[in-house]
Amino acid sequence: MTASPLPADHPPLAPRATGVLLVNLGTPEATDYWSMRRYLKEFLSDRRVIETPPLIWQPILNLVILTTRPRRKGRDYDTIWNKERNEGPLKTITRAQAEALSERLAPLAAKSGARVVIDWAMRYGQPSIEARVKALQAQGCDRILVVPLYPQYSAATSATVGDKTFDVLKQMRWQPALRIAPPWHDDPVYIDRLTRSIEAGLAKLAFAPQTILVSFHGMPHAYHVKGDPYYCQCAKTTRLLRARLGMDETKVRMTFQSRFGPAEWLRPYTDETVRELAKGGVKSLAIVTPGFTADCLETIEEIGVENRDIFIENGGENFARIDCLNADPGGMDVIEEVVRRELQGWVSL
Repeated sequence: MTASPLPADHPPLAPRATGVLLVNLGTPEATDYWSMRRYLKEFLSDRRVIETPPLIWQPILNLVILTTRPRRKGRDYDTIWNKERNEGPLKTITRAQAEALSERLAPLAAKSGARVVIDWAMRYGQPSIEARVKALQAQGCDRILVVPLYPQYSAATSATVGDKTFDVLKQMRWQPALRIAPPWHDDPVYIDRLTRSIEAGLAKLAFAPQTILVSFHGMPHAYHVKGDPYYCQCAKTTRLLRARLGMDETKVRMTFQSRFGPAEWLRPYTDETVRELAKGGVKSLAIVTPGFTADCLETIEEIGVENRDIFIENGGENFARIDCLNADPGGMDVIEEVVRRELQGWVSL
């Protein structure tokens, strides 16, 4: 049986496909004041990120924070900037993750006769979720799996990806079907590849750390009280890592970094713990950041520079930052596992 021809006035259709959109937090387009200001304004205006009522928050943001913070953060970004591509490392790595995933899934999709299109976006900055969702639809994707690249769920990270994606769908007459991948904080593949990465990183060191900090991005304590599961998922990841590494709570400690403003955040704080350890006689320290799927300002500069300086200045001697999983084979094993699992029922890979 031959297919019926389309009516003469029918819009062109791309071959049917399933889309996968990897989404990470975001990065400024440059390190100058105005680029940093645009990025920070978008990020810090998100009601999921800052829950303070706008009537109180917006004057503080516009009159205080956005007048001083862009220059300081721009200098920090400049120290880690990918000069060759003229972009932040988060963008470089997220692109590499999408490309590696496409290479891994292409032969599997071809074998099953499916067409899978892999793309990537940033929640804040470029490429935007709106642009990439529309691009996937234009390529024939009537089903899209959105993967927030956060192993541990938080309303300020995972949920805001969903918010933005649904905002895009609100504008569409013909909406694609949508799935949003859940967090994978306790996934066996994730824990296994994290453990292997940490062990490999430690094996390269010229010293044996007395303490290993497992540092996650912080969150206001009030969000935890309101029911956000982030703290509990971070704690479970840490517990599972301890078990796989064969180390106890005195050797592997969970902390939280990157707090912002005067409010109480999740404790213990990474920087305060680093200072206390050094003053308490710990001479060798390593920090891992399993809540980040890609190295970025918070891991490279905040952990690798700021916290290293705190440790050395307070009596520490040997310090190491273990890289994130990034687009390395182990990291791609995790992302592939999540994507293949969540595509079940749509595509057989």
